[in-house]
Amino acid sequence: MAEQECINIPALAVLGPTASGKSALGLWMADQGFPIEIISLDSALVFRDMNIGTAKPTPQELAVVPHHLIDIISPSDTFSAAEFVTACHALIIDIRARGKVPVILGGTLMYYKTLVSGIDDLPTANAEIRQAIEQQALQEGWPAIHAQLAAVDPVTAERLKPNDSQRLQRALEVFQITGKPLSSFHQRSQQADAVIPTLAIEPSDRAVLHKRIEDRFLNMLEQGLIDEVIELRHNYVLDETMPSMRCVGYRQVWEHLHGQSTRTEMIDRGVAATRQLAKRQITWLRSTANKEVVDPLQTDWLVSAKPWIQRQMDLLLPR
Repeated sequence: MAEQECINIPALAVLGPTASGKSALGLWMADQGFPIEIISLDSALVFRDMNIGTAKPTPQELAVVPHHLIDIISPSDTFSAAEFVTACHALIIDIRARGKVPVILGGTLMYYKTLVSGIDDLPTANAEIRQAIEQQALQEGWPAIHAQLAAVDPVTAERLKPNDSQRLQRALEVFQITGKPLSSFHQRSQQADAVIPTLAIEPSDRAVLHKRIEDRFLNMLEQGLIDEVIELRHNYVLDETMPSMRCVGYRQVWEHLHGQSTRTEMIDRGVAATRQLAKRQITWLRSTANKEVVDPLQTDWLVSAKPWIQRQMDLLLPR
């Protein structure tokens, strides 16, 4: 069988774990005069009115360089990896037509994986089926949904936790729509990944990153994260199963507001969950091929990344 031709994505990707300095690098690139626009690779920044807990760029930072895919949906809505890819490709075309280089910057590595590797041809969501599954879960609990999934799709059930409501719902929904297990959609033949120049921000000292994460979460609380969640609950119809309220930080504050934890427990859980997120991001980054690595804990790390960035810019900018 002939090898499939690789697709080159005419953009740069900047990836890194939470609190590693991705946003700072994007702003620095603009300040250095690189003609860029940023496409946010972040599943939390898409939500409007979720500013503090997502560490959303400030209006002043947004004025430095154009940002895209920020504040585009309500916290009661969803934004899938497939929707990201569709929007990202359209933005790449628009940005390049303006003579700029798109910089896809963030830490939602599922979005990145879908961008470069494609996505299985899954059915679109069915609101009626989803509601029926949610109602069953309210009555019987998500472990019962997990057991039901195990009977029809043991492969998917094996990799999901009994309380992973979002993924359990989707897996059972796919089976009820198609009559086929979700795992069968992942059996597609291997295809060549798309190629995109990728800069990976990988901190060399996990302890320093952990301290940054703790300090940032405490700072978010000082800035009013709890009040932000209260305001969100007042302005939108939300529940704890929605992707917005499952975001790290928001989930822990939600539980605290519902009396499921003390303030101290909420802080401990929020910091621990963010560290776990960073660990998953770093593990995924280290398995990513064809990347340039920069250590944000090194002195002048931004300057050290400049030669690589300049080379990619020279290749991508119109002559």
